[in-house]
Amino acid sequence: MEKQETDRRMKHIHPVFDQIMGREEKERLLNQRGLVLWFTGLSGSGKTTIARHVERELAAEGLLTQVLDGDNIRTGINSNLGFSEEDRQENIRRIAEVSRLFLQCGVVTLACAISPTRRMRAMAREIISAEDFLEVFVDTPLGVCEARDVKGLYRKARAGEIRNFTGIDAAFEAPPNPDIHIRTEERPLGECVRMVLDAVRSRVR
Repeated sequence: MEKQETDRRMKHIHPVFDQIMGREEKERLLNQRGLVLWFTGLSGSGKTTIARHVERELAAEGLLTQVLDGDNIRTGINSNLGFSEEDRQENIRRIAEVSRLFLQCGVVTLACAISPTRRMRAMAREIISAEDFLEVFVDTPLGVCEARDVKGLYRKARAGEIRNFTGIDAAFEAPPNPDIHIRTEERPLGECVRMVLDAVRSRVR
């Protein structure tokens, strides 16, 4: 029934793809290529911290960037979503669609979202396009993330105040072959940032 309703609505939607200014022209204007870096990992793993430092370094090199933080997105465009499996899937779909819009403008986009399942990340890659998508696995052990607990979320999850919390009562499926694999326990922040920059620079110029 839901699919029928979606199909009915889509009959009245007419996307415009023949833009006056396309992606290539915008990239020439910015003197850079668009790219999406998809940071995945547990809550507290350091996704946004690394992304923001990468953003600062790229900005210093004259590149236009945009960080999409999962929590920030959930206070705005995704504020109507909860944490059920269905809502999490929709959360990732919307972040991927927004990332694609920035990509089409030639912006280097750093999307930080737990995106706990392989299915979710595969969907994001498909929406954005494989050639413009770099999966960055911020691999931090659960014990380290829980010890940090900068937002107090693990404590609340352990107390039963938060349900379906990734790493506690919801699984995280580690990427088997990420484009960039950062083991934060083994590297200081500066090295983590350099790993990303080394992979990105040749792709965006």
